[in-house]
Amino acid sequence: MKREKKEQIVKDVAEKLEKAQGIYLTEFQGLDVDKMAELRSEFRKAGVEYRVVKNTLIKKALENVDGGDRLAEGLINTTGMAIGYDDPVVPAKIIEKFGKSNEMLKFKMAAIDGAVFEADKLKELSKMLSKTENIGRVAGLVNNVISSVPMVVNAVTRDLVSVIDQIAKQKQGS
Repeated sequence: MKREKKEQIVKDVAEKLEKAQGIYLTEFQGLDVDKMAELRSEFRKAGVEYRVVKNTLIKKALENVDGGDRLAEGLINTTGMAIGYDDPVVPAKIIEKFGKSNEMLKFKMAAIDGAVFEADKLKELSKMLSKTENIGRVAGLVNNVISSVPMVVNAVTRDLVSVIDQIAKQKQGS
């Protein structure tokens, strides 16, 4: 591969990594073409990009990424890189699920907002709520608060009317 081509790949990967919310490194050695196509399809459906690039080029691209130096430690053997742009935990969910039925796919490491997670943290990462799930929970919470506001206002108004009524009765009795 010519130097210009390598430099372009490093530049492209570095730009993608700068936009990423989650970067996951996997080893895929032993996966056949059909399984790789299935894995890429799962990632694509979820808006995750999966790239296979030479380790030396990934290492160069990681130089300007927060936590990239630690992530570079996982660049051993074949490396597939899952890049999550919209949600940092979606790649973990896909890798965990796919890996259960395809032992050849191995999780190496991940970086989320500069924090690096080792291979033994995949299960924990995959159980985290996704961005969509968090938004849904917040929306539900806000909806519950908003729906309870009229009851609170009604209760306060009722209590206020009761206090004013009591004051008026006391003044009439005096």
